[in-house]
Amino acid sequence: MASRDTMLAAIRANQPDRLPLPEQFTFQTTYPDLEAQFAEVLTFVGGLAVNVPNYAAIATYLREVYADVVNIGTSLPELADLADVDLSTITDPHDLAGLNLAIIGGQLGVAENAAIWVDERQIPTALRALPMITQYLAIVIRQADLVANMHEAYRRIDVAATGFGTFISGPSKTADIEQSLVIGAHGARGLTVFILNE
Repeated sequence: MASRDTMLAAIRANQPDRLPLPEQFTFQTTYPDLEAQFAEVLTFVGGLAVNVPNYAAIATYLREVYADVVNIGTSLPELADLADVDLSTITDPHDLAGLNLAIIGGQLGVAENAAIWVDERQIPTALRALPMITQYLAIVIRQADLVANMHEAYRRIDVAATGFGTFISGPSKTADIEQSLVIGAHGARGLTVFILNE
């Protein structure tokens, strides 16, 4: 025990001086084109960014790409015509098990990592599992709501304002097994982000 006590005493005696934490610690990041940066990173993590002028263009795109898909739900009134699942009637997340496509809104997008912030304004409490349980996920954000980095994102969101919020970046994926990338491992198999430039 003497050697142990000696080592611990030496460690205690050689602690660096404590320094005060900085008042504000942020990084400034500049990209020539926030949307291009966001789209590039989203593609890298397995998602797809689609620039659209309006909700009608989103509806047209989804009708073409998911023409044969049923069990579609949306929390966006502008795209309610696409849905055959009424999400407003769901109170038990288990009832989302058969959902094939979920279409939701996002509050903002982060160019450095293609993360999209969604909270209870976009996903009601009973539907928190929605982005993770659906087979395919579509998120709509506005071009004006793109920010460069996470520091800017946290300045724009109020984490305490809602009981739930999360950043989503790309579809579900893992590379734990034999270092082989698997998309859709434990969540949505695909993510499309529509960037509204209206």
